Amino acid sequence: MAPPPTLTPGGQPLASFSDRLLATLIDVGIFMVIGLVLTVPAAIIFLVFIAPEVALFAPDGSLREAEFVRDLLLPLLWLDLGIIAISLVISYVYHVEMMFKTGQTFGKKMMKLRVVPLDPTRTLDRRAAAKRFLVQQVSGFVPGLSYLNGLWQLWDKPWQQCLHDKFAETVVVKVSS
Repeated sequence: MAPPPTLTPGGQPLASFSDRLLATLIDVGIFMVIGLVLTVPAAIIFLVFIAPEVALFAPDGSLREAEFVRDLLLPLLWLDLGIIAISLVISYVYHVEMMFKTGQTFGKKMMKLRVVPLDPTRTLDRRAAAKRFLVQQVSGFVPGLSYLNGLWQLWDKPWQQCLHDKFAETVVVKVSS
Protein backbone atom coordinates (compact mmCIF):
# COMPACT_ATOMS: atom_id res chain seq x y z
CA MET A 1 0.00 0.00 0.00
CA ALA A 2 1.37 3.40 -1.01
CA PRO A 3 1.98 5.91 1.76
CA PRO A 4 -0.44 8.85 1.86
CA PRO A 5 0.79 11.92 -0.03
CA THR A 6 2.62 14.58 1.91
CA LEU A 7 0.47 17.65 2.40
CA THR A 8 1.40 21.32 2.27
CA PRO A 9 0.71 23.57 5.27
CA GLY A 10 -2.52 24.45 3.43
CA GLY A 11 -3.55 20.77 3.30
CA GLN A 12 -2.97 20.21 -0.44
CA PRO A 13 -1.18 17.06 -1.69
CA LEU A 14 2.33 17.67 -3.04
CA ALA A 15 3.03 16.81 -6.66
CA SER A 16 5.12 13.75 -7.39
CA PHE A 17 8.52 13.88 -9.06
CA SER A 18 7.18 12.06 -12.13
CA ASP A 19 4.24 14.47 -12.55
CA ARG A 20 6.58 17.45 -12.27
CA LEU A 21 9.02 15.90 -14.73
CA LEU A 22 6.28 15.21 -17.29
CA ALA A 23 4.96 18.78 -16.90
CA THR A 24 8.48 20.10 -17.52
CA LEU A 25 8.90 17.88 -20.57
CA ILE A 26 5.61 19.17 -22.00
CA ASP A 27 6.76 22.76 -21.44
CA VAL A 28 10.14 22.00 -23.05
CA GLY A 29 8.35 20.48 -26.04
CA ILE A 30 6.27 23.63 -26.42
CA PHE A 31 9.42 25.75 -26.37
CA MET A 32 11.09 23.52 -28.94
CA VAL A 33 8.18 24.20 -31.30
CA ILE A 34 8.36 27.94 -30.54
CA GLY A 35 12.11 27.82 -31.19
CA LEU A 36 11.55 26.18 -34.56
CA VAL A 37 8.89 28.74 -35.47
CA LEU A 38 11.40 31.51 -34.69
CA THR A 39 14.59 30.06 -36.12
CA VAL A 40 13.56 28.24 -39.30
CA PRO A 41 12.10 31.33 -41.06
CA ALA A 42 15.03 33.44 -39.82
CA ALA A 43 17.55 30.88 -41.13
CA ILE A 44 15.78 30.68 -44.48
CA ILE A 45 15.76 34.46 -44.84
CA PHE A 46 19.44 34.58 -43.88
CA LEU A 47 20.43 31.86 -46.33
CA VAL A 48 18.33 33.23 -49.21
CA PHE A 49 18.97 36.97 -48.90
CA ILE A 50 22.16 37.59 -46.92
CA ALA A 51 24.56 34.68 -47.42
CA PRO A 52 24.51 34.67 -51.27
CA GLU A 53 25.51 38.34 -51.34
CA VAL A 54 28.71 37.74 -49.39
CA ALA A 55 31.84 37.45 -51.47
CA LEU A 56 34.27 35.47 -49.34
CA PHE A 57 37.17 35.62 -51.76
CA ALA A 58 38.86 38.47 -53.60
CA PRO A 59 39.57 38.13 -57.35
CA ASP A 60 43.12 37.05 -56.50
CA GLY A 61 41.78 34.13 -54.40
CA SER A 62 42.62 35.59 -50.99
CA LEU A 63 40.06 35.61 -48.18
CA ARG A 64 38.25 38.92 -47.64
CA GLU A 65 38.31 38.86 -43.84
CA ALA A 66 36.88 42.34 -43.21
CA GLU A 67 33.96 41.80 -45.59
CA PHE A 68 33.39 38.27 -44.26
CA VAL A 69 33.05 39.52 -40.69
CA ARG A 70 30.99 42.59 -41.62
CA ASP A 71 28.77 41.01 -44.25
CA LEU A 72 28.25 37.51 -42.87
CA LEU A 73 29.20 37.07 -39.21
CA LEU A 74 27.73 40.31 -37.83
CA PRO A 75 24.29 39.80 -39.43
CA LEU A 76 24.34 36.21 -38.16
CA LEU A 77 25.26 37.42 -34.67
CA TRP A 78 22.44 40.02 -34.70
CA LEU A 79 20.01 37.38 -35.89
CA ASP A 80 21.04 35.06 -33.04
CA LEU A 81 20.79 37.85 -30.45
CA GLY A 82 17.33 38.78 -31.73
CA ILE A 83 16.13 35.19 -31.49
CA ILE A 84 17.56 34.90 -27.95
CA ALA A 85 15.89 38.16 -26.87
CA ILE A 86 12.51 37.14 -28.32
CA SER A 87 12.84 33.69 -26.71
CA LEU A 88 13.57 35.21 -23.30
CA VAL A 89 10.55 37.50 -23.54
CA ILE A 90 8.29 34.60 -24.56
CA SER A 91 9.76 32.44 -21.80
CA TYR A 92 9.19 35.18 -19.22
CA VAL A 93 5.57 35.62 -20.28
CA TYR A 94 5.00 31.86 -20.31
CA HIS A 95 6.65 31.07 -16.99
CA VAL A 96 6.00 34.24 -14.98
CA GLU A 97 2.79 35.79 -16.25
CA MET A 98 0.94 32.47 -16.73
CA MET A 99 2.22 31.28 -13.36
CA PHE A 100 1.18 34.53 -11.70
CA LYS A 101 -2.33 34.41 -13.17
CA THR A 102 -3.18 30.72 -12.71
CA GLY A 103 -0.25 29.07 -10.91
CA GLN A 104 0.14 26.85 -13.96
CA THR A 105 2.00 26.61 -17.24
CA PHE A 106 0.46 24.51 -20.01
CA GLY A 107 2.50 21.50 -18.89
CA LYS A 108 1.37 21.89 -15.28
CA LYS A 109 -2.22 22.29 -16.42
CA MET A 110 -1.99 19.06 -18.44
CA MET A 111 -0.55 17.22 -15.42
CA LYS A 112 -3.05 18.86 -13.01
CA LEU A 113 -0.35 20.66 -11.02
CA ARG A 114 -0.29 24.14 -9.56
CA VAL A 115 2.39 26.28 -7.95
CA VAL A 116 1.27 27.76 -4.64
CA PRO A 117 3.04 29.70 -1.89
CA LEU A 118 4.33 27.60 0.98
CA ASP A 119 2.53 29.98 3.35
CA PRO A 120 -1.20 29.15 2.95
CA THR A 121 -2.21 32.70 3.96
CA ARG A 122 -0.51 34.18 0.88
CA THR A 123 -1.42 34.06 -2.78
CA LEU A 124 1.07 33.51 -5.58
CA ASP A 125 2.33 36.88 -6.74
CA ARG A 126 4.37 38.01 -9.72
CA ARG A 127 7.46 38.45 -7.54
CA ALA A 128 7.47 34.79 -6.45
CA ALA A 129 6.85 33.63 -10.02
CA ALA A 130 9.71 35.84 -11.23
CA LYS A 131 12.03 34.46 -8.54
CA ARG A 132 11.27 30.90 -9.64
CA PHE A 133 11.91 31.86 -13.28
CA LEU A 134 15.16 33.68 -12.46
CA VAL A 135 16.62 30.74 -10.51
CA GLN A 136 15.61 28.31 -13.27
CA GLN A 137 17.24 30.48 -15.94
CA VAL A 138 20.44 31.15 -14.00
CA SER A 139 20.83 27.48 -13.07
CA GLY A 140 20.90 26.67 -16.77
CA PHE A 141 24.15 28.62 -17.18
CA VAL A 142 26.08 26.65 -14.54
CA PRO A 143 27.00 23.14 -15.68
CA GLY A 144 25.05 20.55 -13.70
CA LEU A 145 23.14 23.07 -11.60
CA SER A 146 19.92 22.73 -13.58
CA TYR A 147 19.94 18.98 -12.88
CA LEU A 148 20.66 19.59 -9.19
CA ASN A 149 17.85 22.15 -9.12
CA GLY A 150 15.31 19.70 -10.54
CA LEU A 151 16.47 16.67 -8.57
CA TRP A 152 16.60 18.54 -5.25
CA GLN A 153 12.94 17.66 -4.64
CA LEU A 154 13.83 13.98 -4.33
CA TRP A 155 15.57 14.45 -0.98
CA ASP A 156 14.01 17.69 0.21
CA LYS A 157 11.84 17.06 3.23
CA PRO A 158 9.07 17.70 4.00
CA TRP A 159 7.97 19.92 1.07
CA GLN A 160 9.74 18.25 -1.88
CA GLN A 161 10.90 21.61 -3.20
CA CYS A 162 13.34 22.22 -6.03
CA LEU A 163 15.89 24.99 -5.47
CA HIS A 164 13.75 27.45 -7.44
CA ASP A 165 10.82 26.61 -5.14
CA LYS A 166 12.95 27.19 -2.04
CA PHE A 167 14.12 30.57 -3.36
CA ALA A 168 10.55 31.66 -4.17
CA GLU A 169 8.99 29.96 -1.10
CA THR A 170 6.60 27.93 -3.25
CA VAL A 171 5.53 24.30 -3.58
CA VAL A 172 3.94 22.37 -6.42
CA VAL A 173 0.68 20.65 -5.58
CA LYS A 174 -1.63 18.19 -7.29
CA VAL A 175 -5.06 19.66 -8.08
CA SER A 176 -8.28 18.03 -9.21
CA SER A 177 -8.79 20.24 -12.27
